Amino acid sequence: MRNLLRLSAVLAGVFVSTALYAQVRVGLTLSTTGPAASLGIPEQNTAALLPREIGGQKIDYIILNDASDTTVAVKNTHKLINEDKVDAIIGSTITTNSLAMIDTVGPAGVPMISVAASKHIVSPMDANRHWVYKTVQNDSLLTESAVRHMAAHGVKTVAYIGFSDGYGDSWLQELTQMAGKHHIKVVANERYGRTDSSVTGIVLKAMATKPDAVFIGASGTPGALPQMALVERGYKGKIYQTQGVANQDFLRVCGKSCEGTFIAVGPAMVAAQLPDSHPAKAVALDYIKHYEAKYGAGSVSPFGAHVWDAGRLLQRAIPLALKQGKPGTKEFRSALRDALEQTKDLAVANGVLNMTPQDHAGFDARAVAMIRIEGGKWKLVPTD
Repeated sequence: MRNLLRLSAVLAGVFVSTALYAQVRVGLTLSTTGPAASLGIPEQNTAALLPREIGGQKIDYIILNDASDTTVAVKNTHKLINEDKVDAIIGSTITTNSLAMIDTVGPAGVPMISVAASKHIVSPMDANRHWVYKTVQNDSLLTESAVRHMAAHGVKTVAYIGFSDGYGDSWLQELTQMAGKHHIKVVANERYGRTDSSVTGIVLKAMATKPDAVFIGASGTPGALPQMALVERGYKGKIYQTQGVANQDFLRVCGKSCEGTFIAVGPAMVAAQLPDSHPAKAVALDYIKHYEAKYGAGSVSPFGAHVWDAGRLLQRAIPLALKQGKPGTKEFRSALRDALEQTKDLAVANGVLNMTPQDHAGFDARAVAMIRIEGGKWKLVPTD
């Protein structure tokens, strides 16, 4: 009898283990509180819309909040890998968190799809970035479009105001490089913290250089702070923001101070205004339809679209990986990484993805739209 009980316990353990790995487990660490909450909340909302079955396998999503904090993001990554045994990770929302997660997912051999902007998340390619992908246009691609627009509209000098962290560093680096190519001089570099309540001093310093344009390297509602200060103090030049502010919360906080702002964004932001020939239009409109059906008209933001696009990547890759291994195994995770890298001509809400061993971002110029805030709304403008 004792042996039979022991055998029953063993068989029960096998059954539980088999049940555990009968589904693909996808972990998400997103910034649903803290300074980046206006980005992370629509990402979390979108996760509820992702498919629950792919390639005949059930998908289990485990969502954690990293509170816009790098330490928490890394802690979440360890938990998802070591305790939840996930096959892939989506996140984090912001650049600093995503960069910090790379050294955890790489050695663990777990594919990661970041929904943050910096090109440094996926380059230069190395052993750890071998496991990392992203569904946000590289900041270099977006900055190139913004600077081309500046040059076409007579801008000769630009002041930079940005976050005093990796996000701000990355945008400054790209702005400096692209501005030089177009003979535009960066005349100021002023920084502030995501949680700062006043930026008067740095705004006055930037204005003292009399720039033709100001480029603000910030994200979420904190991006409104320098813009409001610039307008209050009578700045009349052009103002450019990053895609990181492109949501309704930014418009609400910034109010009339936002009027006339230029932003290089993903096409999903203005999907209805795109020509029918644009390869992202149908996917973006489908995403918007699903999102607004659940969360209300006008509620969609480009940040949720990045998670939607991560889901489309997995929809393409998981069936291929299932041919090489079972969910929950090293073989499956490795095959999933390989399948993600083989993605070709995949239309997503923000463009078309073509991955290569050296390019884990995969977007081209079709992933950028230049918009202007007019009457509190996003309006597509020629990129020139």
